[in-house]
Amino acid sequence: MAGKRIFAICCCLLICRLMAGAQAKLPIYPDSLFSTYYQQRVTHFKTLPQTTGDIIFLGNSITDGAEWNELFGDDHIKNRGISGDVTTGVIARLPEVARRRPAKIFLLIGVNDLSRNITPDSVVKNIMLIAGYLHEASPATEVYVQSILPVNKIYNKFGTHTGKSAQIAEINSKLQHMAVSHHYVYINIHDAFCGADGLLRADLTNDGLHLKGEGYLLWKHLLYPYVFNFQPKPALLPLPQSLKWMPGLFSFYKCSTIIADKGLVNEAGILEQLLKANGAQSISRDSAGGKPYIRLTLAKVKAPQHPEEAYHLRITERYVQITANTSHGIFNGIQTLMQLLRDNAALDACDITDWPAFAWRGYMVDAGRNYQSVELLKQQIAIMALYKLNVFHFHITEDIAWRLAIKKYPQLTLPENMLRDKGRFYSKQDIQDLQLFCKERHIEFVPEIDMPGHSEAFKRTFHVSMQSDTGISILKDIIREVCETYKPAYLHIGGDEVKISNPGFLPEICRTVEKYGVKTIGWSPGGNIPASTIRQLWMDEGATDKALKYIDSRYLYLNHMDPFESVITLFYRMIGSVPVGNNNVLGGEICLWNDRAVSKQEDVLTMNPAYPAMLAFAERGWKGGGQPGLIVTIASADTAALNNFREFENRLLDQKQQFFKGLPFPYYRQANMEWAFYGPYKNAGDVTTKFKPETDTSFNDTASFTAIGGTLILRHWWYPQVKGLLAHPQENTTWYATTKIWSNEAGYKDCWIGFNNFSRSYDTDTPGPDSWDNKQSAVWVNGNLINPPAWKYAGRKGNLEAPLIDEGYEYRQPARILLKQGWNKILVKLPVGSFKENGFGNPVKWMFTFLPF
Repeated sequence: MAGKRIFAICCCLLICRLMAGAQAKLPIYPDSLFSTYYQQRVTHFKTLPQTTGDIIFLGNSITDGAEWNELFGDDHIKNRGISGDVTTGVIARLPEVARRRPAKIFLLIGVNDLSRNITPDSVVKNIMLIAGYLHEASPATEVYVQSILPVNKIYNKFGTHTGKSAQIAEINSKLQHMAVSHHYVYINIHDAFCGADGLLRADLTNDGLHLKGEGYLLWKHLLYPYVFNFQPKPALLPLPQSLKWMPGLFSFYKCSTIIADKGLVNEAGILEQLLKANGAQSISRDSAGGKPYIRLTLAKVKAPQHPEEAYHLRITERYVQITANTSHGIFNGIQTLMQLLRDNAALDACDITDWPAFAWRGYMVDAGRNYQSVELLKQQIAIMALYKLNVFHFHITEDIAWRLAIKKYPQLTLPENMLRDKGRFYSKQDIQDLQLFCKERHIEFVPEIDMPGHSEAFKRTFHVSMQSDTGISILKDIIREVCETYKPAYLHIGGDEVKISNPGFLPEICRTVEKYGVKTIGWSPGGNIPASTIRQLWMDEGATDKALKYIDSRYLYLNHMDPFESVITLFYRMIGSVPVGNNNVLGGEICLWNDRAVSKQEDVLTMNPAYPAMLAFAERGWKGGGQPGLIVTIASADTAALNNFREFENRLLDQKQQFFKGLPFPYYRQANMEWAFYGPYKNAGDVTTKFKPETDTSFNDTASFTAIGGTLILRHWWYPQVKGLLAHPQENTTWYATTKIWSNEAGYKDCWIGFNNFSRSYDTDTPGPDSWDNKQSAVWVNGNLINPPAWKYAGRKGNLEAPLIDEGYEYRQPARILLKQGWNKILVKLPVGSFKENGFGNPVKWMFTFLPF
């Protein structure tokens, strides 16, 4: 009883201090106020090593009872709960918490105060002191204050706690009301733990106060988006055509039953693997037996386009049901289910009806120039499947090397006939392995044998042209073997970038392929392919002839794209210039060419924006819509377009964090970077000329325009087909761009900076020493000039056989910029001389990238 009086007196003194306006000078409490266990835990915490980027869970026994790092699968999460702790106990140990400068703190405290008859007002004021102290002592720390959990008298235990429901409600209401003004985020976890009677659900506790394992899993589900910076609801990508969130949760951790129609063995097997990975010991396939279950059903699902891929997904508190017209539709529904299950604990109830806008949603890999292992290819195909891309286009033959094993002509894959990755090729077993891997994921495997162009490896082997009679005879043997061995639905025959010396060549090749029941695809513009051949567009001409079928790949070559540009242009792209596919426009395909040699095969994915672009394209290919033209920048004046992009970017970054750990994903948030542009200033061809934004520290003119993004392109290197920010760019001019960025504390920050994103298919020259590019571009942070990288091969002449090393900001070490606390001013100088290219490999790229992360 005496301890309770001391505790109450200390709280009253603390409240008086707060009312008097004293600021964050913490009171000192006698050790006798706290338990032996409290002292043990506090002294233990003080001896633990100092680490950075931690997420601290701070509270009483309810926090103390969880293995938080195991629950969330993150060693940065630290448990600082102490059984029996009260708000004054947390206050007493705040300095030890704050000195660690954690990234986040999750606080749950107060129910023990109520058990000691401390008033709700006193509890709230103590929590305000905690939040205020943390904000001042560690301003970069994000503070989350959780509602006090409900209680329940049903077990006749902890009577002094479980009779405080009214006081708990009062505290929670005040905590929610005061969140913004006291620099914390309020999280209402209380309501999800309540039953219909408003008390703690009996299935989540065994004493009316503390939680069982199921309760901690629910808590994990509720906190997951805050811990990992996710959107409140799972951020699905592509966004379903129809999505309705409903109240309730499906307890996925309890589910061990799959009920599937006949013919869905493959899809049921995928679900079984998912359940077992989540801890299910055995999977029932017979009946639900009253337990939570997942049902896969083949039944009618209406869809305005492509019903063969449509599905309906319904999640309730009792079951998950996926219904589709085909097994492909079921598979698509499972991919959405996997994205919904981001925490392996529970699924938010929802109702989804979904279908694709385009039938052909493809991704092409060029392994002819740079070999990729089957394992690396499977990695990309698995990602394709998750985002509902359905065509894997495999470009296997090139000038550099012929990498497809042909039984009749084994000399094609001999090392001496290859120029790179000598002796690396794909055997019959490899191709069949890839085919099966694709088939299991409902992805069409489309091999490409490029004919008659890109065929120097063929010539080195046989010493004849493909267009010769001997060459045609050999190719007919190859086509027969490929079609009979692999039985593809399509064979891509190339047909572009070559002089056609034999007008009968391409028609004859296409007839040969088609006689095996295989459809042909060819590049357009290209040679004289017949009308029966599907055109894959790669240049300006559009899908204009209604008698033909098209796949749109115009300006969809990832090897030419900057990472930030790729996401913008693919998000806004209207595939085939139509909002949805039709009999004429089948869909689109992004292509990953990498003409330049690489040091290791993984560099193809590191140096190209393969995965960010894949997701942006998946969104547009499935959802449809987009805007006409080729858009590579976000105009801040277009509010609707900006808001749409920001919403998509939120989902993109959630996907990056959820599914791309350890994989190359060169993208950070760019839609919050707003720039003001000033110009044009005439430089008369002297790119070193300085102008007012650079020389006048008080410069405050009205901006010529504003724009949003991490990469800003003034004049696109494919202008006028593709336009940047300037509708009518002028030679011999200089522009400046400025922005401000906020920092909670002073210190260094990583930053991507670049002025000339290197195409991975051009033999571009490396900048000279002490320069960002050949235009004298520059960047200042708070008036301090940021030095360019010390290029490993400064001034090196472009050479496709010399791998890129540090030329791109996305694959070199980021710049380190020194920021002050508060607002920091960024100034970028963008001069240009002539727009005339210095050779094909050195187009004038008038652009810059600046993005701290």
